Amino acid sequence: MIRIACLGISVQDRLYYISTLPRIGGKYVARDYQEVGGGPAATAAVAAARLGAIVDFFGRVGDDYLGMQLVKELENFNVNTQNVQHCFNARSSQSAILVDDNGERIIINYPSPDLSNEVDWLLATDFSHYDMLLADVRWMDGAMIAFQQARKAAIPTLLDADITPQDIRPLIELADHIVFSEPALYRLTEDNNIFQALRKAAYLTSGKLYVTAGEKGCFWLENDNVYHQSAFSVKVKDTTGAGDVFHGALAVFLSQKLPTAQAVRYANAVAALKCTRKGGRLGIPTFKEMTEFLACSS
Repeated sequence: MIRIACLGISVQDRLYYISTLPRIGGKYVARDYQEVGGGPAATAAVAAARLGAIVDFFGRVGDDYLGMQLVKELENFNVNTQNVQHCFNARSSQSAILVDDNGERIIINYPSPDLSNEVDWLLATDFSHYDMLLADVRWMDGAMIAFQQARKAAIPTLLDADITPQDIRPLIELADHIVFSEPALYRLTEDNNIFQALRKAAYLTSGKLYVTAGEKGCFWLENDNVYHQSAFSVKVKDTTGAGDVFHGALAVFLSQKLPTAQAVRYANAVAALKCTRKGGRLGIPTFKEMTEFLACSS
């Protein structure tokens, strides 16, 4: 069975569902509300587990009520949390998310400054029994140590390369698979053309480059050619976590040694199905649900 390690942040998402996203200041009334665990690597871990992989999550939470809730939810999704650090006298991270009728959202994230940045314990971690290590860019120091350890053990790595205030080029250089969000790719390369931006980013790494572009699907660079997988047409209720789910699914399918085009197509399908339900995790499909969806989409 495939074993995946996911390293990064875990966040409590508070989702408020409204008709249209605010354009000016004022008071607004939500017609629905949810609280659910989030965070790029944590949600990717849930997606990988839903697809049948054995998944370990490496991260940090506070020793508050939210931290206990975040860990419990991951465990309920069959994600192993033995490598989660509970930081003393610390608040956990959280986000407020506004979601409109089209599933688009505004995210206000509060990354807790209380969480310890101690990484020495990762140096003693044996990553050699994993088939893939996935990391987000929200815990840079942890991701660097983990990627270095994985490289020594010849374990493939996948980087969720989203926008962050820090310089992620050292991680890009280390990673075997780099999956950019569209804004992150444009910001890194200072080029708003996907084809040109991917080729510019290729000078930074020997890894394989991908970019997720929402309803435009996914593009990737292979043998100096840019390939494209269209997004699947679904009735969107909430796009929260769609990119994170894509990353977790892609990690699983690449670990199975599938051709890139097939792995991307499968990951696109998993992310599309997630968007048909509210929240960042409730709509994540199983492998069986994904294959049934693809059979109907052929």
